[in-house]
Parts: sequence; structure tokens; C-alpha cells
Amino acid sequence: MRASAFDAHYPDATGLAAAGIVHRGPKMDSRHRINASVSPKGSLETLSQREVQQLSEVGAGSLYTLFRQCALAILNTGARTDNAKTILESYQDFEVRLHQQDRGVRLELLNAPADAFVDGEMIASTREMLFSALRDIVYTQSELDSLRIDLSTSQGITDYLFHLLRNARTLRPGVEPKMVVCWGGHSISVEEYKYTKKVGHELGLRKLDICTGCGPGVMKGPMKGATIAHSKQRLVGGRYLGLSEPGIIAAETPNPIVNELVILPDIEKRLEAFVRVGHGIVIFPGGAGTAEEFLYLLGILMHPDNKELPFPVILTGPRSAAPYLEQLHAFVGATLGEAAQSHYRIIIDDPVEVARQMTHGLKEVRQFRRERHDAFHFNWLLRIEESFQRPFDPTHTNMASLQLSRDLAPHQLAANLRRAFSGIVAGNVKDKGIRLIEQYGPYEIHGEASVMRPLDELLWAFVDQHRMKLPGGTPYVPCYRLVS
Repeated sequence: MRASAFDAHYPDATGLAAAGIVHRGPKMDSRHRINASVSPKGSLETLSQREVQQLSEVGAGSLYTLFRQCALAILNTGARTDNAKTILESYQDFEVRLHQQDRGVRLELLNAPADAFVDGEMIASTREMLFSALRDIVYTQSELDSLRIDLSTSQGITDYLFHLLRNARTLRPGVEPKMVVCWGGHSISVEEYKYTKKVGHELGLRKLDICTGCGPGVMKGPMKGATIAHSKQRLVGGRYLGLSEPGIIAAETPNPIVNELVILPDIEKRLEAFVRVGHGIVIFPGGAGTAEEFLYLLGILMHPDNKELPFPVILTGPRSAAPYLEQLHAFVGATLGEAAQSHYRIIIDDPVEVARQMTHGLKEVRQFRRERHDAFHFNWLLRIEESFQRPFDPTHTNMASLQLSRDLAPHQLAANLRRAFSGIVAGNVKDKGIRLIEQYGPYEIHGEASVMRPLDELLWAFVDQHRMKLPGGTPYVPCYRLVS
């Protein structure tokens, strides 16, 4: 086999949009840096002295380090790189200083990317997302310190996620199912990107909202198409929800169309948020990250307790992407079996049909939840096993210890395949994963031949199609090696 190739309470959007900027002059060097002071007006509640202290420990506190990384990613929106390590190293002199004031908090930004500003004033969408990051990071830590949080059980983890999403005002009780999650790669062709916009446009014409991973590529295209459609329908209040997590946000910086950004603590909470908040999922072409999401979803839908639960899933792409979709379909059949393939439909080059089928599927979701008195805004009835919720740390030891065998139950094999792809994503784009690969070499992934062979073929297809990283720059070097 070849050596193979992936928190204060939430201020409302209106209040954040009114946030004031006090600019300290256009101090921009040749590397395009700027200093500024940013304050929300009247909507961001004051932080406790302890929270301010945690976020003010420049260079020392873990909470400060986390917020600094997320803030830099948000300010760097639009950068053409998917390497978190490169972004962090390019702005080593960037600092965020948090000041408590009687009227709220103020962020002092030093050596910030100048592209986040226009004539010395921060772009409104960037400002909103910056304070969303502050909200989520502080509240996440506050919840972890709370006695009501129990992360030792599956139900406790889901309850914790519910509190995080509720604090972010993501949950809208009483609104009928219309949140469509769109998954796919950040590194896609121009034709594939245009297709995602067409699908988003058709979804928007049917007054559906869009949720993505909030980055570029497939995470931006559907939102862009939906904004035009919502405008045509004179729809006010269209939602463009972006769900991210600290490890990925620097590599997939939020696109400016996102009007609701939520940063979850880890990839597992992010994935669960997608399926708890979303009512249906459209999957476009992508790479290792998309495969990770797809396998997570299949593993959940194949659980016996979810057998009767409607959850529309559509794989789609332009005609040129047909071989990719067929290969992904074949991989699922070869590893998880025909039962897994029954949980989704494939629609080639037909945005209208995608939107029609999704709309039909959402009607079934609405009827099902009404009959069982389940909430529209949070999918409580969906059974997610603890093995899908526990954070997976992609160290070399953990990657080598994964069991990839057809002897496992299909949903358990899906869980382990998801972890394998999660490690590849970390080695490709996350700062910690990239540094581990530089220090110890490629991950080794072990498994039986019947699983590793189709996995090897799928991964090499991702490499050949430039789905592992953005085109241009240095050629992709696999961060893994398959062993059977």
C-alpha cells in the first residue's frame, strides 16, 4: 500500500452593530498592522474581575491565549491560507488587551491585521464576530466551573451544549424547521463554488436558513446564494449561522456573510451542534474535514434508536464532481455497508431538485417533531452515543491505536473512521497537529485491508483533486501513513 495522504452573555446583533470604534490613528507598518480600541455599546454585559484577569494574562493564561488565537483568525478574515501555524507565526506581535469599564468592556488591539478596518474603522461583521468569540470563550469557561455541568454522561454533555447554544441566542423556540446545514470543503474548484451558490440560492428562495462551518469555499457559497434569494423574497432576518471551534477557526477564518457566529469548545461539540440545531444537511464536495463530518453523521443515523427519526441528507455537486461523489458513495458501501448508503440521496447537477427534496424532507421533520412533542429548535430525540461526544486528541499514539475493522458494529466503525479523518484534519491545518507532525513525522493509521484499501483510494483522490489544502504554494505532503 502506498504511503498515503486530514463569554459574557451574548449581546444581540443590533447592539453589536451599534458598537463604537475609537481609532488611535493609522499606525500601519509595511506589514499592514493597525492599533485600535473596540467597544460594544450597551449590549455586552460586564465581566467579573476574575474573568477580566483570566483574559488579561498576556502570554501566560490559557484563556487569553485561546481568545487571542480566535480574535486573530476573525480579524484575518479573507486571508488565502489554511495553515493555522502560518497565521499565528505571521502575527506574533498581535496582542489583545481587555479593559473593564463602568459601561462594559473595551478591547485594545495591538498590531492587528489592517484588512479588518476601513479608513480606520473596523468592519461591522468583523466587530460582531469578535465579541461573539469573547462571549463564547468566557461563557464556556464559566459553565465548566458551574456545579450544574456534568460531563461524565452523554446527557450531561448534550445539556452543556444546549446551555452554550442558548447563551449564544442560537436557539429560537417556535420557529418551524428551516435550518439547512451545508457541509463541504474549503478548498474547491471555481465550478464547485458556483454550484454551492446556486444551491444556496434555491434554498433561500424557499425561505430556508443556512448553517455552515463559517469558513471559505462551501462554507461561504450557500450563504452567498441565500442572501440574494432572501433579498428577492424581501425576507428580513435571514440567518447565516457559522459554527466553529478554536482548533479550526484560524485555518478556516469566518466569512463575512456569517451573521451568527458560535465557537464551540471542541470538534465534537461542534459536530453535535450541527445535528442538534440543523434540520437537514446538504453535503458538497470536500476533503478530509467533510469526510469526518459525513462519517460522524452516518454513525449517528445508523444507531438503532434513530431508525425512525427523519433527517434529510443530500450529497450533491456539479457534473464535474460526479466521480468524487461516486467514490465517496463507494467508500461508504465498502466500509459501512448498504445500510449506511440508505441514509442519504445523491443528486448530480440539479440545484432546484436539491432544494425541493430538502423542503420535502423538512416537512417530514416538522410533522415528526409535532407528533412526538420534540422541540423545533433543538433535536433532543436524536440519540448520540458517548463515543461520538468524547473529544479525540489526535496524538500519534491515539491515531495508531484506532481500531478499523469490519468486525466492529457499523456505527462504531464510523466513529473510529471519523476519528482517523479528524487526525488528518489536525495534521493538515491545525497548529497543534502541524507541530506534532513536524516533530514526530506522519501519523500511522492501522487497520484491516478491507477498510484500509478503500480508505487509501479515497485519500489519494483527495490529494489528486487538491482537496487537502488550498491550491498554490507548496505541494501537499501527507501527514499520515496507512498500515494494514
